[in-house]
Amino acid sequence: MLTLERLDIVQGDFRLTADWAVPQGARVALIGPSGAGKSTLLSVIAGFFGARAGRVLWEGADLTGKAPGARPVAMLFQDGNLFPHLTAGQNVGLGIRPDLRLKPGDRARVASALARVGLGGFADRRPGSLSGGQQSRVALARVLVQSRPLLLLDEAFAALGPALRAEMLDLVAELCDERGATLLMVSHAPEDARRIADSLVMVDDGVAEAPVPTSEAFSAPSDKMRRYLG
Repeated sequence: MLTLERLDIVQGDFRLTADWAVPQGARVALIGPSGAGKSTLLSVIAGFFGARAGRVLWEGADLTGKAPGARPVAMLFQDGNLFPHLTAGQNVGLGIRPDLRLKPGDRARVASALARVGLGGFADRRPGSLSGGQQSRVALARVLVQSRPLLLLDEAFAALGPALRAEMLDLVAELCDERGATLLMVSHAPEDARRIADSLVMVDDGVAEAPVPTSEAFSAPSDKMRRYLG
């Protein structure tokens, strides 16, 4: 279970609070207006930014104060963070060893991850020779080899067209189901939340509200949800 316990996040004049939990294996979409703090909340969970007060817990263990690498978290950003001078295989291998001193078993894990995302045989290709969708798959393969139980997506597929974005979301859902991973994803597209998330968190007016079932969020929207959807 992921628990955000009385989190109070402050950046200058910005403030965001969160106090809720989601069970392991949940798929949660964070939606709300730009600048509301969705990405900031993910950064606090991942350990890139500290909260003024409160705690982040995973399966009852306090993650507060732990470095990002010591947390059970893999995070995928919008640009994928691929290194253009490295091959696809090397970019994935960074998820295992940042120094890329990979053993035969590590290289097998890289090949398996690339095959799982539909890029078998692409290990020697550089990002510049890949399409946008293929680059997203490489970034997702790097997340796979990290084998972390908590996956955070920060508008990871926002730059893709609707059909390709839907395809990537379906792949993420399959991978989460296979591994029992918990997913939190930021999106500005309500259709993405409908497609993949079983619950939804509205982030607005300084509060990341407790998750509600996605179907309920759209069938009986709150005032904030109506305002967001227009």
